[in-house]
This record gives sequence, structure tokens and C-alpha cells, in this order.
Amino acid sequence: MRQAIHGTTVRGVDVGPETRCVHYDGPTDVIALRFGCCERFFPCAECHDAVADHDPEPWPRDRFGEPAVLCGACGSTLSVEEYLDAEFACPACDAPFNPGCAAHYDRYFEGVEPNRS
Repeated sequence: MRQAIHGTTVRGVDVGPETRCVHYDGPTDVIALRFGCCERFFPCAECHDAVADHDPEPWPRDRFGEPAVLCGACGSTLSVEEYLDAEFACPACDAPFNPGCAAHYDRYFEGVEPNRS
């Protein structure tokens, strides 16, 4: 149910050492996201739904400058601003991030529209 990834606890279902989970297990699925409701990291919203005892809330817009995204490849924590500006690669280690995550931004970041292109 939880795994220490580079010293950060990540909760979810079958979480691996780079934050992949049972729901997203591709080579670029290497981030965990901090939820506003509980301030805990999960690989995806489905993992939050599966193991948390409350409804998910996205990270609040007024806190976008705080660490809320964990790179499972190197352990860097990024603010939402840094993550959104990174163009799908970790600015610290250059590990590629899954561009498909953009389709779910509204689930993770308050007021950010999903990019479905």
C-alpha cells in the first residue's frame, strides 16, 4: 500500500521503486502527485481512490509554488509550476514524463484544464 521512493512515502496499489503502479506502469510513468486533501503522494488518482478513506482534492492553486510532484527516477520534488513548465521531462535528471498525464491535470491541479491533444 505504500512504498518509500527516494525517502518519500508514496501510497497506492503495487507501487514500484520509480512510482509506477498497477494503473500506470509504462516507462514514462515515473511521477507521484501530492493531493490537496491529505497532502500525501500517490502515483495516480485511481491509487488515491483505492487506498484513501476520503474523496480526492487537487493540489490548491494558491500553493502551486510548493513541492507537489515527485520524480520517481531521481527523487526530485517539483512545484506544480516547475512540473507544468518542464514539458514532460524532469528538469533535474531529464527522465521523460508521460505526456498522457496532461489529459488529467484537472484531477491533480486546481484550476488547470486538461490537455486532450
